[in-house]
Amino acid sequence: MRFRHPDGSVVHLSYCTNVHPAETLDGVLAQLRDHCEPVRRRLGRDRLGVGLWLAKDAARALHTDPASLRGLRADLDRRGLEVVTLNGFPYEGFGANEVKYRVYRPDWTEPERLAYTSVLADLLAALLPDDVTEGSVSTLPLAWRTVFDERAAATARTALTTLAERLDALAELTGKSIRIALEPEPGCTIETTADAIAPLTAVAHPRIGICVDTCHLATSFEEPVAALNALTAAGIAIPKVQLSAALHAEHPHLAGVRDALAAFAEPRFLHQTRTRTADGLHSTDDLHEALTPDALPTGAPWRSHFHVPLHAPPAPPLTSTLGVLKAALGHLVGGPVPLTHHLEVETYTWQALPAELRPRTRAQLADGIAAELGLARDLLHDLGLKELP
Repeated sequence: MRFRHPDGSVVHLSYCTNVHPAETLDGVLAQLRDHCEPVRRRLGRDRLGVGLWLAKDAARALHTDPASLRGLRADLDRRGLEVVTLNGFPYEGFGANEVKYRVYRPDWTEPERLAYTSVLADLLAALLPDDVTEGSVSTLPLAWRTVFDERAAATARTALTTLAERLDALAELTGKSIRIALEPEPGCTIETTADAIAPLTAVAHPRIGICVDTCHLATSFEEPVAALNALTAAGIAIPKVQLSAALHAEHPHLAGVRDALAAFAEPRFLHQTRTRTADGLHSTDDLHEALTPDALPTGAPWRSHFHVPLHAPPAPPLTSTLGVLKAALGHLVGGPVPLTHHLEVETYTWQALPAELRPRTRAQLADGIAAELGLARDLLHDLGLKELP
């Protein structure tokens, strides 16, 4: 969906297709037919933005076969769908029964990451609507935190600089400006927005910026306005924002709260869990670890990296961090000039929810995604943005 900001520019709202497992081009086309178009119809829109996740095999197939790429573009147009952003964080296997730490490989010290992201940039330049000149690709925040020394940092910096040069050449060739956005995530080398400032300043290229994920922001207990102001002060671009909400437990010392949290500890994705006390941030890599005795202090709220549906926070005694999303969104697009033009709803954990909360049919999943986008649309209306046809 497109919205006109009071400054006259267009802000795009999409939803990320990584919620629908697909590793091949045929799988991507099935997503558009079975999920994306039904969501658009539920919203009553002639056009819906989708943030495509193209796994490495699907991306390679499109990149080596121009006819297939033209076919994908035609299918998007036929179904009333448009693409201005890609999710380039997962490389492959995001629909596997167990993802966990595998989602962080290859990282930015490995040549496969540069090659994959370069391919995504080429593809996005071809998929952008004719009247859109700027696209964004979100990506891994360099690497998982372990074994990332100065040599690794230099290798990653060189890869990003090489990518920036390729993006410059792509813009000159196609007239389409593709920007890459590193997405801070708990447990990674770049865990917070503050962590992103030094490496992005070292690369110092306008096509390399940050993707602010509001679930990750909340999980790390970052104060949204202060975090965003710091990025602005450092001159860090925000090509993309992912609208998501984390799992929040206000009173983790209570047995009932811990039982409720245990229902969200599942084997597929990593759910980094944090609490902030007077002596700083305490963390575990996963929710089940946090629930073991004495793993985390229990005298302050816990937050877990579990993307819960925006419109349907978990039942008490748990809730979500939707308030953090609202505060961030107000600062990002509620001012005289938007700090980003690409917004993406990214709740990829629908099928990881406790069994009684999971959608049981495609129709129920489409209903839920449409409800999330409807909530985001209402928030943008409240901030003074006008929905475009």
